[in-house]
Amino acid sequence: MRWGLTVPLTGVPLRDHRQLISELPSLGYTDLWSAEVAGADAFTPLVLASEWDDQLRLGTAVVPVHTRGPAALAMSAAALADLAQGRFVLGIGASSETIVTGWNGIAYDPPLARTRDVLRFLRQALAGEKVDGEFDSFTIKRFRLEKAPEIPPAIMVAALRPQMLRLAAREADGAITNWLSAADVRQVRAELGDEKELAARIFVCVTEDAEMARNIGRFLIATYLTVPGYAAFHDWLGRGEAMKEMRDAWAAGDKNAAMAAVPVSVIDDLIVHGTAADCRAQINAYVANGLDTPIIAALPTGTDLLDTARALAPLT
Repeated sequence: MRWGLTVPLTGVPLRDHRQLISELPSLGYTDLWSAEVAGADAFTPLVLASEWDDQLRLGTAVVPVHTRGPAALAMSAAALADLAQGRFVLGIGASSETIVTGWNGIAYDPPLARTRDVLRFLRQALAGEKVDGEFDSFTIKRFRLEKAPEIPPAIMVAALRPQMLRLAAREADGAITNWLSAADVRQVRAELGDEKELAARIFVCVTEDAEMARNIGRFLIATYLTVPGYAAFHDWLGRGEAMKEMRDAWAAGDKNAAMAAVPVSVIDDLIVHGTAADCRAQINAYVANGLDTPIIAALPTGTDLLDTARALAPLT
């Protein structure tokens, strides 16, 4: 069984992760996955980890397909694949219009087509082939990596709904998903099929103060699940009606009312909380329902997140 951790930990400088990362294999962790939103980029934490440990599988979850040119993305992936031979997984995804256009000033091409085209480009480029020709969403002229990796990385696709899950099933090495409950795993797995790896970031709040955990959850859910892609995901999962009041308040500009309108049942579905032992048991429920790789995202509660990561290890 795989057991992953998201880095960087919130509020912990990258340089202060070294001791924890060197301990993770002995604690039972198998994977380290980076996150890329508005903090560290996806590659730098894994480059450091590749020098601090030689056992963990390293993955990006995920690199947006719009914010780097295809060639630049291939070069970064090739460099990390060279540093962590046979241990690197490149997770790519469509991100959101806020990040792509609002923060980066880049047009948000249709996400399914862009993700598919970047995936196909990367397959060729990372195999050392010359890529020269038209894709639906871009054209590449005579690009070849100066040094293709000896072991090309596995490529996984961030997928929230059937079309992207089917793309992952057809052409990628697996799917990475996010913001789902243990019960939701069955629905996602049914769409992906049994042959490909399914990874999911799971938000974990280690505290016996349920109200604190729920307040953290209210903020995160109102912020994330009003984004169109996540809203559509939860419509597909069957939570649309439960989230309607939250979405309406958010659309009206009343963020406090939106947070107050998040049902407790939704928070408890999507945020794992309780003691470390309780949280491990809940994570194992995801695995029992068909998840291959849980990727723990430890949420801050005022305690040392380095210690929290240790407490959530599967062998403790």
